[in-house]
Formats: sequence, structure tokens, C-alpha cells
Amino acid sequence: MKKIVVGVVCGILNGLLGSGGGVAAVISLRKFFKLETHRCHATAIAIILPLTLVSAAIYLFKYDVELMTALWVTVGGIAGGIAGAKWLAKISARWLHLIFGGIMIFAAVRMFFA
Repeated sequence: MKKIVVGVVCGILNGLLGSGGGVAAVISLRKFFKLETHRCHATAIAIILPLTLVSAAIYLFKYDVELMTALWVTVGGIAGGIAGAKWLAKISARWLHLIFGGIMIFAAVRMFFA
């Protein structure tokens, strides 16, 4: 049941905010399911893919999506995703925590003052 609740929360965050589902997944997988750090990040990506596909389909049909911008950002995102997946195996758990935490703090400060 806990896994389904985590999934619902991740889905809501991903669909509502366009992000955040992956963050919630990483944190939940570590805290509630005691997964190793690298496994948390890799599993979160696998969780977010179907959620993102569903959210994207809904947004494409119900909202005005800037398709050319989405296309070019997707191309860059694919390249970044490949690089990130390869780097994940080379980064220690400590550095992964620091990078993840730093990005979360940066995002929070940006959102707070936006």
C-alpha cells in the first residue's frame, strides 16, 4: 500500500508541476524503502517515465504546448539523460547526495524569489 501512495504523490507532483515527482520518488525510495542511493535515482527515472508520458499526452490534447520548444529541449534532454545515466555509476553516494541536495536548495530559493 505504501508503494501505491508514493506513486500517487509522485504522479500528482509530476502532473501538476511538471516536475517534482522524481524528487519525491528519490526521497521516498530512500526513506521508506531503504534503497541504496544510486538505486533510488535509477528507480526514480523508471517511475517517472510512464508518469511523464501520461501527463504529456494530457497536456498535448488539453493545453497549448509549444511543440518546437519541447522538441528541441527533448533533444538536449536525451543527450543529457544519456550522460547523466553514465555518470551516475561513477559518482559516489556522498557526492550524489551533495549534488541532489544542492540542486534542491537552488531550486527552492529560485522558486521562493520568483
